[in-house]
Amino acid sequence: MALLDKALVVFSGGQDSTTCLHWALKQFKEIRALSFDYNQRHKIELEAARTICQNLKIPHHILDFSLFSQIGGNALTDTMPIEGTQKSLPNTFVPGRNLMFLTAAAAYAYSYGINHLVTGVCQTDFSGYPDCRDDTIKALQVAINLGMDSQFVIHTPLMWLNKAESVKLALEVGAMDSLAYSHTCYEGVFPPCGVCPACILRSKGFSEAGILDPLQKRVSLCV
Repeated sequence: MALLDKALVVFSGGQDSTTCLHWALKQFKEIRALSFDYNQRHKIELEAARTICQNLKIPHHILDFSLFSQIGGNALTDTMPIEGTQKSLPNTFVPGRNLMFLTAAAAYAYSYGINHLVTGVCQTDFSGYPDCRDDTIKALQVAINLGMDSQFVIHTPLMWLNKAESVKLALEVGAMDSLAYSHTCYEGVFPPCGVCPACILRSKGFSEAGILDPLQKRVSLCV
């Protein structure tokens, strides 16, 4: 299969975006990675992103998005406890995050002549986040292309995969070594807390896939 030209990966340093980074390496001749510092509690993920990109020798840039901490009202930028209910969005939802990230990513990509954006959003395990839905991403692609008079394509390789399937994809695209350095825990600690929703979902995915999480192997060597 012929490789496509260039892509920009929206890269948090987490499990899903690390899988997408390696997916992009298989699909494109050249890739860059873009991360966002929005004063998240789990800022350790930015260190994970740096480490992974350095190991893979991928150009990496971190944009200052601290404006999210001024908006407030969510458990990823505030000190409130992480929780959710069956009737409402979990308080880990950051309003507008993916919309703004992808719009900023498109503007950044534009300056490098890049038309392909890759993001790890997923509707199957989307925790109720409306900005992870397929129709949201498709609508945003239309809006970005109209607003920038461009032809961006937003790739979502995990959109219809559950966590176990995304783990199997990670194995297929050779992401396991990088996943050892990825960060998922909402609490922003190493070793990960193991009890927050993100840690539980990650553990469930690896368990159902029948694959050992390389992060756990790294933890066992460090403690």
